[in-house]
Amino acid sequence: MLTIYGVYRSRASRNFWLLNELDMTFEHVPVIQGYRLPDPGAEDAPFNTLSPGFLSISPAGAVPVLKDGDFVLSESLAMNLYIARKAGGPLAPANEQENALMEQWALYGMTAIESHALTIMYAHAEGRAKTPEGQAEIAAGEARLRRPLGVLNSHLRENGHMIGGRFTVADINMAEIVRYTQAEPALLSAYPDIEKWLAACHARPAFKAMWEKRLAEPA
Repeated sequence: MLTIYGVYRSRASRNFWLLNELDMTFEHVPVIQGYRLPDPGAEDAPFNTLSPGFLSISPAGAVPVLKDGDFVLSESLAMNLYIARKAGGPLAPANEQENALMEQWALYGMTAIESHALTIMYAHAEGRAKTPEGQAEIAAGEARLRRPLGVLNSHLRENGHMIGGRFTVADINMAEIVRYTQAEPALLSAYPDIEKWLAACHARPAFKAMWEKRLAEPA
């Protein structure tokens, strides 16, 4: 059985969404991010990313982490690709070409979109969105996103989904990256094909089930 270390309020949300889609049984070990705790090393601190027991599994001290027997894998996008291939079925790559394309889009999302989208999200989450500094951060993030979101918008207009004309793990991976841009409501309105696709992804019961559990966790 797969074991997922992490919490819903982390990039593990991607993995929990996929596992819901697959209706796959797994063990969940809650591991909170150490930076969210006043003293992660305190004796009464909850199991966290700086706990020795977790660092013995993941020296990088970051969630999520997957264990499958003796095999340990980190990085949420790689974890999702592994889970999908292990499960097989329509969410997995149908051949080596689809597998390569799923890896391509995961890398593109991570390198070209995620960091700039997070800049926007953190400006809002940390209460800086209405300050001159925060507005400058948001404007810079939007400028850097213009090209990659344009690429993604054109791809979705032509294909409907990320890979193979059907919903796959590649849609989950990219949707969980693009979701960060929703902190700036007007941003996606310039990319109607992304907006339509993301709404369809978020309408799926497996996403809704994941999101309910995410909201139930302490912020």
